[in-house]
Amino acid sequence: MERSETTAAETHFGYRTVPLDEKQTLVDDVFHKVAKRYDIMNDFMSGGLHRAWKNLLISRLRPPQGDRPFLHLDLAGGTGDVAFRSVSAGGTGTRAIVADINTEMLAVGRERAEKRGLADRVEFREANAEELPFEDGMFDAVTIAFGIRNVPRIPLALKEMRRVLKPGGRCMVLEFSTVDVPLLDKIYEFYSFKVIPSIGARVAGDAEPYQYLVESIRKFPPPEAFAQMMRDAGFGRVTATPLTGGIVALHSGYRI
Repeated sequence: MERSETTAAETHFGYRTVPLDEKQTLVDDVFHKVAKRYDIMNDFMSGGLHRAWKNLLISRLRPPQGDRPFLHLDLAGGTGDVAFRSVSAGGTGTRAIVADINTEMLAVGRERAEKRGLADRVEFREANAEELPFEDGMFDAVTIAFGIRNVPRIPLALKEMRRVLKPGGRCMVLEFSTVDVPLLDKIYEFYSFKVIPSIGARVAGDAEPYQYLVESIRKFPPPEAFAQMMRDAGFGRVTATPLTGGIVALHSGYRI
């Protein structure tokens, strides 16, 4: 589908054009509605593949073993899914901070951390990705999984991600992408627009948030365009790796 250009004062919210300053409120409303069933719906939406994609993200991130200090910032990761994988894969020195703008998502994450016995290694902070409340060079790694497309000002968020990284630190972005396999693209299109909102209505009780989430995927830049956005934000050694026929892409860059 064609990706429309927006003016400096406007942006897209799914297929709607909205004032830039209103997008965050609209996105917040979506995640208020889906917070308690977010992880269940991820399983339905991806056929469980989101688990394999997140596992790959952590395997590429390689949190160190042993007691070597390693501080990982996971943005827009309110339910803790990526952070829990990180501290479980790393040694005793690995800790994670989950930063999310949505209070309901953070509440779900804190509850899950307590149940997993990880509350002492995973901290949850309410924060806006465009203006992070962290010191320069604080983190060894910064990740964001399936959240960057919901940020109103993506270039600002990328610059903030670079700012809070230590020199040599790695940024990894996992995001839905552009399917590049014939026939799979048609199947994916049908599943996205006909099946996912219907599942959302039955499982989460509301189809509208999932209609937005599907539309937001189509508005996100293709892999090379997003890779260039990372370079423009100051990241070096930038790569974009398509996964599962291009359904998602794993983007990586370093603060150099």
